[in-house]
Amino acid sequence: MTAATTPGTSVEFARTLPVLDPVDVLVVGGGPAGIAAAIGAARTGARTLLVERYGYLGGNLTAGLVGPCMTSFSLDGSEQLIRGVFDELIRRMAAEGQARHPSEIPAGSAYCGFIEYGHDKVTPFEPEAVKVVAERMCLEAGVELLFHTFVADVLTEDDPAGAVTGVVCAGKGGLRVQPAGVVVDCSADADVAAAAGVPFEQGRESDGLTQPMTTFFRVRGVDDARVEEYVRSHPDDYRPYASIVARATAEGRFPSPRRGIGLYKTLRPGVWRINTSRILGKDGTDPRDLTAAELAGREQVHRLVRFFQAELPGFERCELLDTAATVGVRETRRIVGEHVLSLADLQQARHFDDVIALCGYPVDIHDPTGAGGGVDEAYGTANAYEIPYRSLVPLRVERLLVAGRCLSATHEAMAATRVMPPAFATGHAAGVAAALAVQDGITPRKVDIDRLQRSLLAQDAYLGPELTPHA
Repeated sequence: MTAATTPGTSVEFARTLPVLDPVDVLVVGGGPAGIAAAIGAARTGARTLLVERYGYLGGNLTAGLVGPCMTSFSLDGSEQLIRGVFDELIRRMAAEGQARHPSEIPAGSAYCGFIEYGHDKVTPFEPEAVKVVAERMCLEAGVELLFHTFVADVLTEDDPAGAVTGVVCAGKGGLRVQPAGVVVDCSADADVAAAAGVPFEQGRESDGLTQPMTTFFRVRGVDDARVEEYVRSHPDDYRPYASIVARATAEGRFPSPRRGIGLYKTLRPGVWRINTSRILGKDGTDPRDLTAAELAGREQVHRLVRFFQAELPGFERCELLDTAATVGVRETRRIVGEHVLSLADLQQARHFDDVIALCGYPVDIHDPTGAGGGVDEAYGTANAYEIPYRSLVPLRVERLLVAGRCLSATHEAMAATRVMPPAFATGHAAGVAAALAVQDGITPRKVDIDRLQRSLLAQDAYLGPELTPHA
C-alpha cells in the first residue's frame, strides 16, 4: 500500500489479513500476570496461546531485571498469601539453587535492600532461571507460546456489547489475525483493553502524572561484607548511603533525583541489583517518551556506577554487569472495572464475596516530580487485604479480562498491587476465569464465583482462612 503522507494528517489503511487457528484463551503479555494466566487457563482445560513481544517470558522478572520479588506474605510476615503459580515457580527455581524461598528472607536483610517496612519475606532469584523454568511450566501445562509478537490492534463485534473476538498480531511474518474465545490482557499497560474501548484512568487524580521510571542494573565486584558493615553502622540513613547521597545532591554531583541507594544483594557473591536511576515526567504508553527514558536511564546508570566507585564504601572495585533490556515502568493505564479497588479497601481489609487474591504489600508510590517516595507506613494498609474478581472485569467490553498492574484500582491502591507477586495472583485468577467462561459458553462477567474460587483453590491459590466455597 502506498499513500501520500503529511505530518498531522491521517491515512486510511486497509489490508486483507490471514486468520490463524482460533484458541479458547489468548493471553497477551508474558510477564508475571501473563505467565500465571496462561498456566491457569491451560490447567483448567482451555486451549491457550500466550503471545509475548520479547524472545522469552518474565517481563519485569527478566527483561526489566527487577528484583527481588516483593513480599508474597502478609505485612507482618506471618502468613504466605500468594501461592499457586508464583510459589510453584519459586520452589522449582530454588530446587536448582536459582532462588531463595521468601519464607527464608527476613525484613532488613541485604536481600531486601536493608528495608524493614513492607519488605519482610521478599524473594531473591536469578532472572535467567525464570526464563527456563517459566517456559517449562507453560509447556508442561499445554500452553502454546508465540514470541517476538506484538499486538497491534483488537477486533471487536459491532453490537453494543463490543465483545473482543481476537487481536491483530504483528511480527516477522507481518500482520495476522488471532481469534480467541476470551482475551486476557496482561500487557501491564491495558493495551488491549484501551484499544477495545474500555474506559481507563492514568496517573494521580490531581494532575495525571505517573510514577517515575527506572532502569535497573546489576554491578559485580562488590565487597559484600563492607557494604553490610557500612549500612549497619549508619542506622540513621533513610536508605543505604543516604547521607552520602544527600551531600552529593547538595553539591550537584549525584546523577539521579534520589534520597539514597536502592540496592539488593543477589544470590551471586559480589553481585547487587541497583534500583536508583529515576526518569521523571515520561508516559509509558508513548514510544517517544519510552525512547527518551531508555536513553536517559542508561546515561544515569553509567554516571551512577562511576559515583559508586568513587564514593560508596564497598563499591570501590565494582563494575557494571548489565542493564535491563527495557526501562522499568511503574504506572500507566488502569482500567475502570466493575469494582475500582480503593485505598480504603486496603486499609479496612474489606471482604469481597468474589475474592480471588490476598496481598500484604503496602502502598509504594514514587514521587512523580522529585526524589521522594517508596513504601509508606502513613497509608496504613491492613496486614492482609483482598482483591475482588470484579477488578479484573472491565466495563462495557465483553470476552475480555485484565490482570496485573493495570487492573481496576485507584492510583494509591495500584501502588500496592502493582508489584510482581500480586500480578501473579490476579493473572492466575483471570486465566482460570477465562477458561471457565469458554467451557460454559458465557462471558467472563457471568462466571460463577464459587466455581472460580474452587478452581483456584484446586490449583493451590490461597483465598483466606474463612473462605468455604459452596459444594
